[in-house]
Amino acid sequence: MCFRIENIAPIPQQTATIARSAFPKGSIVMSIRDELGFLYKDEQFRALFPSKRGQPAWSAWRLALITVMQYIEDLTDTQAAQAVRGRIDWKYALSLPLADPGIDSSVLSEFRGRLVKAQAEELLLERLLERCQERGWLSGGGVQRSDSTHVLAAIRVMHRLEVVGETLRAALNSLAVAVPQWLQEKVPVEWFSRYGSRVEDYHMPKGTDERQQLGETIGRDGYRLLAAVYDHDAPDWLVKLPGVEVLRQVWVQQFHIDADQQVHFRQPNNSPPSAQLIHSPYDVEARFSRKRETQWVGYKVHLSETCGENVPHLITHVETTVATTTDVQVTDRIHQGLKQRQLLPLTHIVDTGYVSAEQMLNTQDTAGIELLAPVLPDSSWQAQAGIGFDVANFTIDWD
Repeated sequence: MCFRIENIAPIPQQTATIARSAFPKGSIVMSIRDELGFLYKDEQFRALFPSKRGQPAWSAWRLALITVMQYIEDLTDTQAAQAVRGRIDWKYALSLPLADPGIDSSVLSEFRGRLVKAQAEELLLERLLERCQERGWLSGGGVQRSDSTHVLAAIRVMHRLEVVGETLRAALNSLAVAVPQWLQEKVPVEWFSRYGSRVEDYHMPKGTDERQQLGETIGRDGYRLLAAVYDHDAPDWLVKLPGVEVLRQVWVQQFHIDADQQVHFRQPNNSPPSAQLIHSPYDVEARFSRKRETQWVGYKVHLSETCGENVPHLITHVETTVATTTDVQVTDRIHQGLKQRQLLPLTHIVDTGYVSAEQMLNTQDTAGIELLAPVLPDSSWQAQAGIGFDVANFTIDWD
């Protein structure tokens, strides 16, 4: 798909007339067009389409705006594509004639994939913030707040036995595509039935001993496959296949071979920490984490927003991390991102997890930001037991 620059056309007269008639008070997507004007331009997305061959891409500025409107209304790709074809207010925002046939839903996911591949995923937010600054709705100083929430990975949550079984199955599938003849010569016939279908707990034995035996069988099979892949007679590039590398990492994390060359699951005291543990071969960066009563496998996102009076509350920074990253590790990164956009606040309101005593002092001195957060509760045994002298019984004599 090649890139072409398309001039942003005015809203067709028929589209504007009918949209105003149908929405006399406007709609949120019409307000985006009316208040923010031409939010995106094709030139801003040139890096997403490096090829000069192929069918011309659909207008990039429209795809970007559809992505924003889709998120606002919480629509699936199919629903968003239908809105482009059938909703008058969307045609108004996109400068489309009423008879425009729209796009296929697959174009939207492809566009997001190009954004991620070109590391341009923040471009949509940055341009929106620039436009808000131009309109006088956003500026540095003032008060902002930050908080984090969990992001679920787009994977099936699996227990340990499912993870190792599905990891081996994923590696076999990748090898079946890359070297089908080689794989057929190396693996036993029974593997095709054992790993031919998705590994699910429903099909596994229920007894503890039987599950242990199955896990060790999977472990032996995995080591056998790795030995074949790393054998000097195998093609050198097989070890570089992503599925094979994930298999190697998961086997290091989950299994060990004893002095008698027997395969066993690792015990909890001999397993890697949760920050390193792979939970699915299909998303090797997703991690398990727990925050108070909530536990999940995936990521964590930190959102910062303005919270001044008589102005819109706008998201100013988005920081996505692995789920095991603590909040305090992100505070300086948030400030750095806001500084690059010239949006540093005077007062930054955060939860307890984002601050330390040293950080509260240094941030004030180096960046001129007042970090405002609840103080950590006293965790000493005196405070917990209600006896003795806890922190509250002491004051600092600054003189």
